[in-house]
Amino acid sequence: MKAALFDLDGVVFDTEPQYSVFWGSQCREFHPEHPGLEHEIKGQTLVQIYDAWFSGPLTERQPLITERLNKYEQQMDYQYVAGFELYVNGLRAKGVKTAVVTSSNQPKMKAVYQSHPEFRSMFDAILTSEDFDRSKPDPDCYLKAAQRLGVAVEDCVVFEDSFNGLKSGRAAGMYVVGLSTTNSAEAIKPLCDEVISDYIGK
Repeated sequence: MKAALFDLDGVVFDTEPQYSVFWGSQCREFHPEHPGLEHEIKGQTLVQIYDAWFSGPLTERQPLITERLNKYEQQMDYQYVAGFELYVNGLRAKGVKTAVVTSSNQPKMKAVYQSHPEFRSMFDAILTSEDFDRSKPDPDCYLKAAQRLGVAVEDCVVFEDSFNGLKSGRAAGMYVVGLSTTNSAEAIKPLCDEVISDYIGK
C-alpha cells in the first residue's frame, strides 16, 4: 500500500446513524407510504436520492430538503470511527499517502474543519463532490484521487462502507477494505477484499 483512500461518512466519522435520523424525518414527511426508506437509501449521494425519490412532483421540494440538510450537517457530531486517528497517523509515519474521497460538498466540509481543526493535516488530499464528474459507484473519484497523489491504481487501498462506494473502489481496480459500520459484514463481503468493523489494532 502506497496510498490509503478513505470515504468520509461511516469510514472516517461514525455519522451514518445521524443521517438515518435526518432522512427518516424527511422520508416520513414526503414518503409516508414507504416506511423504512431511510435505510434503503444509505450510502447514496444526494443526487441519487433526489433522482430516485424526490423527482417529478417533489422536485420543487428539493431546495427545502437541501437547506434542511445543510443546517443539520452544521450541527452534527463528527466522531471518529474507533481507532481511526491512530491508524491514519501510523500510515503517514510509514510514508503511506492518505486522502479523503467523499461525495460530501464543501459546505459540509467546513463544518468538519470547524469541529476538527486537525483534520486537514491528516491527509495529503481531500476530494469532494465538486471534484468529480460522476458519482460512486463510478470509479471516477478514486481514479482522480490516485492521480492527485501520483500513485498507481494497484498501489491504492480503498476504505468504504456503502455498496456504491465499495463498487466504486472495485471498479477502479483497487484493493477494497469494507467497514461494517453502515451495513452488515455479510452484506458487504462480496464487494470487498477484506472486512473490518473499526481500526482498533490495525
